[in-house]
Amino acid sequence: MSSVPTVIVLAAGQGQRFAGAGHKLSQSLGMGTVLGATLEKVLASHMPVLVVTTAALAATASQHVAARDILVLPDGVACRGMGHSIAAGVVARANASAWLLLPGDMPLVQPSSMHAVANALALNAAAYAQHRGRRGHPVGFGPELYTELISLTGDEGARRILARFPAAAVDVADAGVLVDIDTVEDLQGVKRQWTQAG
Repeated sequence: MSSVPTVIVLAAGQGQRFAGAGHKLSQSLGMGTVLGATLEKVLASHMPVLVVTTAALAATASQHVAARDILVLPDGVACRGMGHSIAAGVVARANASAWLLLPGDMPLVQPSSMHAVANALALNAAAYAQHRGRRGHPVGFGPELYTELISLTGDEGARRILARFPAAAVDVADAGVLVDIDTVEDLQGVKRQWTQAG
């Protein structure tokens, strides 16, 4: 069992609110794509990673991580929602010491925020990044919540678990923990921030 949590990048959603051409995770950002930018931040953390995705995005993921670190969900399963993606990812990395969940559409989250949440799991069953009092990502879970995680279904994600078990709020200076991409407008905002940061 690794003592370092595995970051599970959730990239199997349909992105239905995104009205642009193509999937939101395949949109251009910097020198690559939204998903690629998110994966680069995860890789910079030097934590193990697993990308849970669909066949349509597997090629994008494979430009950044090895095939063994990509879990391609069958189309029917991918359509079942975030809960199924989380459960599948945790089952695939059942030997991890803990799991950090990070949506693939959050390329502004810094590696330092991932480490802060990971460190909090040494003393807590669950933890999440928080910026100025607002809950963000990643969200982390320790091994005692394995059964809860693999029982998730539908679109409820991990909110039900966080509601039932005490979770540590980890304050970070990184506003990126709050920024996801649901719409074309969100993407334009992220592109502006990406350019400014570069």
